[in-house]
Amino acid sequence: MILTVTLNTALDITYRVRNLRPHGTHRVTEVTERPGGKGLNVARVLAALGHEVTATGFVGGATGRAVQDQLTRTPGVVDALLPVEGATRRTIAVADTASGDTTQLNEPGPLIASAEWSAFQEAYADLLRSASAVALCGSLPPGLPVGAYAGLIRTARTLGVPVLLDTSGEPLRRGVAARPDLVKPNADELAELTGSHEPSRASRDARRRGAQAVVASLGPDGLLAHTPEGHWRATPPRRFRGNPTGAGDSAVAGLISGLIDRLPWPDRLARAVALSAATVLTPVAGEFDREVYEDLVGRVVVTGEVTAA
Repeated sequence: MILTVTLNTALDITYRVRNLRPHGTHRVTEVTERPGGKGLNVARVLAALGHEVTATGFVGGATGRAVQDQLTRTPGVVDALLPVEGATRRTIAVADTASGDTTQLNEPGPLIASAEWSAFQEAYADLLRSASAVALCGSLPPGLPVGAYAGLIRTARTLGVPVLLDTSGEPLRRGVAARPDLVKPNADELAELTGSHEPSRASRDARRRGAQAVVASLGPDGLLAHTPEGHWRATPPRRFRGNPTGAGDSAVAGLISGLIDRLPWPDRLARAVALSAATVLTPVAGEFDREVYEDLVGRVVVTGEVTAA
């Protein structure tokens, strides 16, 4: 079982409009709602790939109930979300069909009480005992300590469970120092962490700070990986136009499923890039175009070399 952690879950709402204009009035052509937050997106992609997944985190209020109602209808995902008093947030994505761009509006999450955080940590440790790997994903809701992910990483390491971290800012900085097996920042997050805007140099620096492996997302240009086994660059055969929301989450699903399947790094990266590109072509996060994915996975260009350190 793969465990995904989404401390700041959301109800993802996507509006499609023909041409988004500032200060204008728009007629929405399509509305979709899905359980969201980065870890829930990862869980849905993993389940679609055929993996057994348990999703945990916090939910609350009417929005939280809507998230859980939809999650229970997702085949292959076990709902282990913990209820809290505050209300789960909503995220609004406005997809402009004329330009292909997406504008994202993210509400703040619920205030998590110290007792709720303590209860989660106990439940998390219990779930880890049945997990083959864990993905810690997304932002922290108000009330949680900035080192929350660092503590969860240390718990996973104590129990011998490989851990992937995908977050940003100070939670990423603290988390990297706890020595996760893999971190997956984008280029901006990596630059904020290390102070370097050159992704290869920044990735090496992030490893020196504690991450065992770093896979940097370069957007439509693919992925850059620095690992104990070597370093590689994975690039899609062409650029894809569409909704990029959730593409990074699909890459995380590709990376952690590749770990579970014991794929060599070049194959893990090819899977992650193909899933990411196939997600851009779908209307909402947490889904991917299977036909595109299966066509792309063998055509992703991976270059690099195996190294001793």
